[in-house]
Amino acid sequence: MVLRADDLIDRRRLRRKLTFWRVAALVVAAAGLIAFSTWIYGDDFTGAAVDHIAKVKIEGTITEDEDLIKQLETIRQSSRVKAVILSIDSPGGTTVGGESIFEAVRKLAAEKPVVAEVGTLAASAGYMIATAADHIVARKSSIVGSIGVLIQYPDVSGLMDKLGIKLEEVKSSPLKASPSPFKPTNDDERTMVRKLILDSYDWFVGIVAERRNMTKTQVLALADGSIFTGRQAVANKLIDAVGGETEAIDWLATKGVDAKLKVVEWKDAESGGFLFSKAMARTIGSALGLPDYGGDIIHELGADRLFLDGLVSVWHP
Repeated sequence: MVLRADDLIDRRRLRRKLTFWRVAALVVAAAGLIAFSTWIYGDDFTGAAVDHIAKVKIEGTITEDEDLIKQLETIRQSSRVKAVILSIDSPGGTTVGGESIFEAVRKLAAEKPVVAEVGTLAASAGYMIATAADHIVARKSSIVGSIGVLIQYPDVSGLMDKLGIKLEEVKSSPLKASPSPFKPTNDDERTMVRKLILDSYDWFVGIVAERRNMTKTQVLALADGSIFTGRQAVANKLIDAVGGETEAIDWLATKGVDAKLKVVEWKDAESGGFLFSKAMARTIGSALGLPDYGGDIIHELGADRLFLDGLVSVWHP
């Protein structure tokens, strides 16, 4: 059967309409599922609608994380959350990132029992956050410690000389924009940076001394950048006990929390399941021909560590 040109045009129009309505139906169905979940669980359907112990994972390189801080605040305000387990597995990160999360955890701990459960690693800013909890448990072979602060920057002046590149600059004062990767650091610049480092280091040591009920002298003896196993950390009073989630729940029970309560992991919108995450948005966007996101790939590969700026408290940058 030979189709006329008008029939072909009509069929193409029909296909376009069908494609449009299929995509529209998918979007409406997804919106309906989200609305239903919100109705069942409330505004934050990453939690639970019954009394429970909230579990919050803090993993990877620590930076300023507004989403995590908002989540901790939501947990603090939730009447369904009776206690919190911070599951920490981090080499540290920016000092400011650690400080902001530390303060959010302390605000939370003022109203609900909070215990930190260390996985493979809680070093530098990761350990700083752990000290915000009122009790810390770690595995016998966990890595804990690395109390300290640093700044690292490259010196590419030798490479510039080889390439015949010269730097011209006009500064309002000698220490402006120093240190610079484009020229060797002089004594005045090193002195300035060292003062910066030592001030933050003193603040970090003070936090550990206060939270771990130790003298500053005791902390300084451990705060030379050393790392410790969980067993060593117990002996040095950096943590309270060896163990995992079971031991964390046992401690919460001593604070009046029902040990039979279910532990519910609170997840952000990024990782809260396919139907309720940005992954779904990406899938729908892909179906609509919209560009995908690339930032997550950088994070998953750990390349975000390459762009830590300012003071950092991290085991290995």
